[in-house]
Amino acid sequence: MERVVESGQDLPSIVVAPPGPRSRELAARMAEVESPAFDARRQARAARSGEDQAPIVYARGRGANVFDADGNRYVDLTAGFGALLLGHAPNEASEAARVAAGDLVIALGDVYSTEIKLRACEAIRDLFPEPGARVMLGLSGADAVTCALKTALLATGKPGVIAFEGSYHGLSYGPLAALGFAPAFREPFVPHLGVPVTFAPYPESAAGLDASIEAVRAALASGSVGAILVEPILGRGGCVVPPAGFLPELRSIADAAGALLVVDEIWTGMGRTGSMLASSPVVPDVLCLGKGLGGGLPISACVGRRAVMEAWGGHGGTRIHTGTHFGSPPACAAALATIEALRARDLPARAREVGDVWRSELQAACGEAAVVRGAGLMVGVALPSSIDPLAVARELLARGFIVLTGGARGDALTLSPPLTIEPSLLRAFTDALAETIRKRRPG
Repeated sequence: MERVVESGQDLPSIVVAPPGPRSRELAARMAEVESPAFDARRQARAARSGEDQAPIVYARGRGANVFDADGNRYVDLTAGFGALLLGHAPNEASEAARVAAGDLVIALGDVYSTEIKLRACEAIRDLFPEPGARVMLGLSGADAVTCALKTALLATGKPGVIAFEGSYHGLSYGPLAALGFAPAFREPFVPHLGVPVTFAPYPESAAGLDASIEAVRAALASGSVGAILVEPILGRGGCVVPPAGFLPELRSIADAAGALLVVDEIWTGMGRTGSMLASSPVVPDVLCLGKGLGGGLPISACVGRRAVMEAWGGHGGTRIHTGTHFGSPPACAAALATIEALRARDLPARAREVGDVWRSELQAACGEAAVVRGAGLMVGVALPSSIDPLAVARELLARGFIVLTGGARGDALTLSPPLTIEPSLLRAFTDALAETIRKRRPG
């Protein structure tokens, strides 16, 4: 039998209604061994949406396509929560990781390093918009934010943090204290969260900018705030782009108050929004990178100004932030290859150009039934209250398109495909989404 050549840029092919029997079998087995939180969440979503929320089970991926355990082929508009900038393997990042793993899968962290870690740190340092930056690696975005919060406390001596409503910085304890996306994620653990955090409104338009900035100023008046932690574009909060003056104003008032501006570019960075950093030209004190940094391999980075990071050098090196697998050779090789590929293939510019066209097409196709937001290939589609995003996402899955829901009010689809995705796949999704919305609009 002739082997079918897979391009990784193919339209959906649904051979059995998802989730098929193999996916259901595997998902049921998984529900018996993993935390009950995930199955409970699916059940709650099913009750809310009136739609079955049983999951498909991934089998493999290639490019912009995912194949499930039942042989269905999907267009992946989530790309591993935005991490697969180059798409599913094979690509430059996966090949670099494979070669590195053949030599050494782990070194000795901060005790004895590797050349590939050095080269990765140099490349990550050079992403920072000011010379002389210092780098601390981790495994996840939450690691990077944790490191950033520690840095702010060491550098300023002030424990307070200002974060924003709708923000998502991770679920480990430091970032969780500053999580404004879903208070229900944070509230059960408040007795363990010692970080004093004040939440300010995130400005969705110019009309909300003054109220947001005034809330930040009021929180800074206590004199105890060491960090303003902000996403340059809300990610899980619905891909909300703030007014142009927002970050420059935060930079100015942070300087005046003696606080650090910590910019979380875990989702927005690495070309996703059309430039290497969405915060440019504002220079943060501390920058958090993750998700796409490793092209699918677990690696993150907290990058700070030299003067700020000097705080880690005191007390005979007892102030450290490290872990067994931080800076593993395969992950560092993948990060280096990802950075090189983004530049060599000019993928940030491609994300900007393709994304601008796609968002316009989405808005035209959906009309008044949706508000399309975002930048580059980080796109949010906010739906009216009469249309349940969970139900829409489920119908899109049946059509062969994988999406996620988000938004601070749970009212949006969030889309973060590989930066290499072909526009023909995006157009096919646009048609499927518009038809799905038309079917579900009242009247």
